[in-house]
Formats: sequence, structure tokens, C-alpha cells
Amino acid sequence: MKTKQSKWLAMPFTVWGIVFILIPLFMIFYYGLIDSEKHFTLANITAIAEPEHLKALGLSILLSLIATIICLVLAYPLAMILSRLGINQNSFIVLIFILPMWMNFLLRTLAWQTLLEKTGVINSILHFLHLPSLNIINTPYAIVLGMVYNFLPFMVLPIYNSLIKLDADVINAARDLGANGIQTFTKVIFPLTIPGVISGITMVFIPALTTFVISNLLGGSKILLIGNVIEQEFTQASNWNLGSGLSLVMMIFIIINMAASAVFDKDGEGGMM
Repeated sequence: MKTKQSKWLAMPFTVWGIVFILIPLFMIFYYGLIDSEKHFTLANITAIAEPEHLKALGLSILLSLIATIICLVLAYPLAMILSRLGINQNSFIVLIFILPMWMNFLLRTLAWQTLLEKTGVINSILHFLHLPSLNIINTPYAIVLGMVYNFLPFMVLPIYNSLIKLDADVINAARDLGANGIQTFTKVIFPLTIPGVISGITMVFIPALTTFVISNLLGGSKILLIGNVIEQEFTQASNWNLGSGLSLVMMIFIIINMAASAVFDKDGEGGMM
């Protein structure tokens, strides 16, 4: 009886998964592997090798790596500070880092556009203080800034989740055996939090790699990332075949990240809480 009830309770999620996950994936594979005359082809996938597509992909990977590294450098010390405060997951301080994710992603990015534009808030303050203006809007720097701001919580929370699970006795044992602070971190703390680090890298790198909203708003549509190319193929060129083919290439990066998470975080210890 309980098994039947569980199946019925799982039915809404099953329907949701079929409608919003399996069917869209099937459509991407279908359009990506056919041409405009509905003949099988790999041309849509191999189109990634075209110079303009390779340039967009290379720039996307570069900016995503930079944003991911910056997020990791900022998130790990922050997560360590939070874990040492002895606060629980429902505390106000942790809530501060989760709170931005409750706001619409587009609104958060538009806010940075308002802050960074030439006549924006930041430059107005700098002008008032008789300091040089900050002209980074419509540049790769603005895109990286937008990526770091939007995706930093996704790096902080998995690392924090791994840190609070560490046994204090293990750290104390390392110190009792003569390990200094650096040795304790490099040989005990960091290796034990690798699952959280890998989980954070996955949750930052993939969204940063595939984003097109941030580059549109903070890059002024002048800097094309691979996400912008795919979005334009669907919305402007109405070329669903090429857009789907390029999307299939991006799935390779997703699979690689999923495989890395499966290898380094077999028990799911680096989850988002």
C-alpha cells in the first residue's frame, strides 16, 4: 500500500520531469541531428569548429574559468569564517548569502548595469569625489563581475556545507601532531572539503559558460559568448537546427562536470545544504 501511495505522490514530479526535461532534451537532439530538410546530419554539431563559433566558445571558457577561480578564492575563506562562527543553517548570516538568490536573476544583473554604466551610480560617486571614472561597462571585466556576483553563493554554500561536516577531532589531532595552520589546511581541511569545492566549481562554471543574459546586459551585446550565439540562432535567425547542434556541444561540458562530481563527491557531501 505504501509503495502504491509513494508512486502516486511521485507522479507530479514524474510528469514535470517528462514535460520540462525529457521532451525539451528530445527536441534538442532531434533538431540538432537534422538539417532544414529533415535529413540526418552532423553539420550542426561540427559547426562549432567555425572560426566565429570557436572564438565565442574560447572566450566563454576563458571568462568562465576566471569567474570560477575568483569565486573559489572569495568563497573558501568566507565559508571558513562562517563555519567557525558555529552558526546553524537557519542563521541570519547564512540567510544573507542565500537572500540574493531569491531575487530575480535578470533584476540583479540590471542593477549592476545601472551601477556600472558611464552615468551610473558608481561613476556619479567617483565624479563627486573628483576621482577618475570607472569605464568597465561593455567589457569582459563587467561580464566577469556579473558572473562572480550572481554565482558566488553557489560556491560558498557547498564549501560551507563540507566544512561544517568536518570532525573537529581530526583537526585537533593534526595540530597535536605538530602541524601548523598551513599544514593543517593543505593536508587535512582542504582535502576533506574537495567534494564541496568540486560541487561549487560545477555549479559556477556551467552557468557561467552557458550564460547569455549577463553578456547581453553588461557586455552591451558587443561581446559574444557561446550562449549568445546559441540564443541568437533560436530567437533571431530562427535556425533551431544550428542552435540545437551547438547546444549538444555544450552538453559535453555538462557531462564532464557531472562526471567530475560523481568521482569526487560519491556520497553527495558537497551538496547545497
